[in-house]
Amino acid sequence: MEKVEVEQFGGGGNGAVVRMPGRRFPGVVVQGDSLFALREEVAEIRAACARGDLDEATDCAGFLLADLDGMLTAYEAELTRHGIPLPYPARKPPADA
Repeated sequence: MEKVEVEQFGGGGNGAVVRMPGRRFPGVVVQGDSLFALREEVAEIRAACARGDLDEATDCAGFLLADLDGMLTAYEAELTRHGIPLPYPARKPPADA
């Protein structure tokens, strides 16, 4: 194990926005239990698709998208707050917004 110093931009624990040494842009810390939960959501979508249950797959995908959107929104807010440009094109608002 190597100990390194990172820059923390906001948040703490799960969803903390940090920049690792040598990286231009920050990333997001995802705790192991949250990573597992995201993986389980994808597995549920896959299983629903395999059963042909598109309603269930769509519902599960909606929950996953909401989780990821929450993380991404927090990430974007921290970068904006610190004057760092996004490392990707700005997202378009959802059609239903």
